[in-house]
Amino acid sequence: MRERLQQWIDELEHRLPGQAPIRDFVHHNTLHGFQHLPFAEALAAAQALTGARAWWPRAQFLAAFAAGRISRDDLLAALADAGVDALAAEVLPGLTRAEVLLAALLAKPAPAAAATRAWRAGEYGADAVFADCRALTVTASPPVDWRQLAASRWQARCAGVGRQHSLRELLEGLAGEDLFARVRSALQRHLAAHLDLGLAAWRNPECGSGFFAAWKSSAALDLAWELDELPGIRDEIRQLPEDPLAVIETALGALLPDAARWPGYLERLALELPGWSGMFLWRDRHPAVGDGVPVAMVDYLAVRVFLEQQLCAELCRRLTGAPLAFDELVAYYQASPGEFLVRDALAAGAVPEDLLAAAAGLCAASRDGRPGHGWDELAASLAPVLADDAATQRTCRLHRLVDGLGLAAGALDGEAAARLLAVDAALPDELASQVWLLAYEGHYREQLFAALAANARRRRPLPAVSAQVVMCMDDREEGTRRHLEEVAPDIETFGAAGFFGVPMFWQGIDDPAPVALCPVVVTPENHVREQPQPGQEAALTRHARRRETHLRWRERLYQGSRRAPLAGPLLTAVAGLPALAALTASSLAPAWLARAGERWRQQFEGTVATVAEVGGAGAFSTAEQVERVAAFLATIGLSTGFAPLVLILGHGSGSRNNPHLSAYDCGACSGRHGGPNARVLATMANRPEVRAGLAGRGIVIGDDCWFVAAEHHTGDDGVAWYDLEQVPTAWQPALDRLLAALAEACRRHAAERCRRLASAPPQASPWQARRHVAGRVADLAQVRPELGHATNAAAFIGRRAATRGLFLDRRVFLVSYDPSADDDGAIVERILLAAGPVGAGIALEYYFSTVDNERFGCGSKVTHNLTGLFGVMAGADSDLRTGLPWQMVEIHEPMRLLVVVEQAPAVLSAILERQPALQELIGNGWINFAAQHPSTAELSRYCPRRGWLAWSGAAVLPQVGRSADWFAGERGPLPPALLLGSGR
Repeated sequence: MRERLQQWIDELEHRLPGQAPIRDFVHHNTLHGFQHLPFAEALAAAQALTGARAWWPRAQFLAAFAAGRISRDDLLAALADAGVDALAAEVLPGLTRAEVLLAALLAKPAPAAAATRAWRAGEYGADAVFADCRALTVTASPPVDWRQLAASRWQARCAGVGRQHSLRELLEGLAGEDLFARVRSALQRHLAAHLDLGLAAWRNPECGSGFFAAWKSSAALDLAWELDELPGIRDEIRQLPEDPLAVIETALGALLPDAARWPGYLERLALELPGWSGMFLWRDRHPAVGDGVPVAMVDYLAVRVFLEQQLCAELCRRLTGAPLAFDELVAYYQASPGEFLVRDALAAGAVPEDLLAAAAGLCAASRDGRPGHGWDELAASLAPVLADDAATQRTCRLHRLVDGLGLAAGALDGEAAARLLAVDAALPDELASQVWLLAYEGHYREQLFAALAANARRRRPLPAVSAQVVMCMDDREEGTRRHLEEVAPDIETFGAAGFFGVPMFWQGIDDPAPVALCPVVVTPENHVREQPQPGQEAALTRHARRRETHLRWRERLYQGSRRAPLAGPLLTAVAGLPALAALTASSLAPAWLARAGERWRQQFEGTVATVAEVGGAGAFSTAEQVERVAAFLATIGLSTGFAPLVLILGHGSGSRNNPHLSAYDCGACSGRHGGPNARVLATMANRPEVRAGLAGRGIVIGDDCWFVAAEHHTGDDGVAWYDLEQVPTAWQPALDRLLAALAEACRRHAAERCRRLASAPPQASPWQARRHVAGRVADLAQVRPELGHATNAAAFIGRRAATRGLFLDRRVFLVSYDPSADDDGAIVERILLAAGPVGAGIALEYYFSTVDNERFGCGSKVTHNLTGLFGVMAGADSDLRTGLPWQMVEIHEPMRLLVVVEQAPAVLSAILERQPALQELIGNGWINFAAQHPSTAELSRYCPRRGWLAWSGAAVLPQVGRSADWFAGERGPLPPALLLGSGR
């Protein structure tokens, strides 16, 4: 049993959210456990398993169609891409299969509830076309045998236990009561205390023995069971064995005698609280996280299964008068089919209004212990209504088609109606959603392809380059690069994964422990520490002492006022007025208060001049430094022609009162800031020993070149520079020009960002916009400090010349790569393996958090409460919320990432053939893949079913002088445009 249970737990890892504690939030594919399946199949499987919506609602696609974001041609192309055949076949004279399918796609979705469908049918009753459709779809049928209907529905419900639902869910539906809600709050408090990473004021004294033992010792003394009308559970808890495995086996046997259904049953239980279950399993798999308290998934499952058994027994008592075993329950409703049919129809919302009072009265009498008479009579009245719903659905489907095709009343006979319905049945909801998504993606793909094709005619080498700036590939930096090139046309920009080829553990002078700054799939081997410059040792000692004093008093104020019974009220009274003043200032002038607070902190703690010790113990040897720098420069295509200044510009974000802070940081740095990586790479590249080693590899960096490092704050568009005091005097004029150009570019970028922020000043100037975004990130009440990756849609891997001069609306990840130096595709293969999962993870998490924010996302930030420093709950009592909050995705357009690579299709095909990870990602359609030939600039897209398909669209694009001319006055997403003033 132990081995089987471990295997079942391993399977749960592919079904539950894999989100790490929120302070280490890293974007990933929400459906990572289904990635081995083709995209559409995976979404159907996830939808069936979780009940979550896996596609954008039809109403949203129809709105996009009405807005011109999807066209009829897009839908026809999508039908072909989805594999729908015989589109040109004639269904009726003069009416093709494609036209019928288009009418089905463009029709408003039918109501989901049977009662609503019946009402809608009544409303249309006087309509001649609807009447004809009803006459064509409703045929005479023998009277409905309600007993047979009840038996078949009961059999289906029982067969679904452990597969589609748990036994408790079935019983709660019949009883109309949610008993699990009465114990969920207490369970979640136990879970939060056990998993706590430093926030909880109380820890269970038995937590060192594991969650099951801790819960058992505490729950057995809890009087709340009686208050929740669950008497006797405390005695049952006291009698539980010490071994959680024995509890699971006993409870599962009592719930369901068929052991083959046990894995599915455990899966159903885990998915009822996917956030808590996923976090518990994640901690089980990562025991090093936390303070040493043991976290074992078997403990959690033991508690869940025991509670399930107790609640099912109580529900059976309330429904039948006795705690029946599963087989006895099956027999009970086989003998009482009328009662089951009425209860089941009530749970499904299928009881019509005229019978609702009678059904509710019977259920109330049963709850009160009074004899209930009339179940069978009511079931006999319900059965025809339930059976009639299928005919109503057919009528509504036919009416939608007839209305969409513009057919007149009486234009159809029975055979024609059957043909139309047959075509409509060939487009089930899942396939229709897939077609809509393909059309939506196809419309954007055509715009991007047209932009790349039009821009190919404008490629020409840059004149003398004054500086080269290497930024993260992040889609937000597309705007920064574009504005920088407009401000300073003699600056050349590059894009790369934001760890800049330097995976490492980094420890700053204020960091309590090293942190990994690299993609989550990489395990660093080198430790780099920030050290004081020579002569700064005393300053560091003073800084550390004062910082420790500052943090200690802050902790006393924040936690002491909350926890200390005597000192708490005193601290609150003393700090009340200063806290009120700070709150007022943060509300009225958040940016000023943030600057003042930082200034006061520096004055108290003092500053220390530091360096990144790249060659210290455990750091990088000179040979390793040469290897890292050489590999990185070769990857981005910068091996010759170095400018006087080369800026490595990492990025990070920052905001107040924001548990999802790390979701705005650099995904390539495990959800942390990329500035240290930029600093380390620049330090390496400036070392004479490293440059000598690079020269031996053919990469000659002359004495007239200097590398500098900085970090771009994507929230307030500020830039923090590193080690400027080390820049030789000869480079100072060029450095001043670079600082001024980057500052102006950031201000212009802030103005572009403000157009998507509802509370920003309309058509703000660059200076106004910069002040506004600085205030947003410092505002305690601001739930949208920035929009993150909300606009992501595509990635381009290739030379900047292919995209320079294009307005891409901050929607494209830009990865620099020179195909002319990569005939065999070895470099682009490494880029795809490293950057592909990062970009795909971001795009897919945004996709799923958008299509169903309640299930795959985490709802509104407004109600979030930080829980144990590892997650958030909605309010004080909810499942642990995973995914992205609504404020991060509300403007997102959910589509798969379109990755365009500047390389020959044959080279890319060879890479796909030898890389299983890319076969899964691209071959299964989790991202869309395309190529632009490096010699001819011809574009083609990859279809997993049909291979490479050449593009032959029109390369026509609007032209404007600069970015501000295109986005001025606009609030929504914009198509690409050619920029004439970008220094091309």
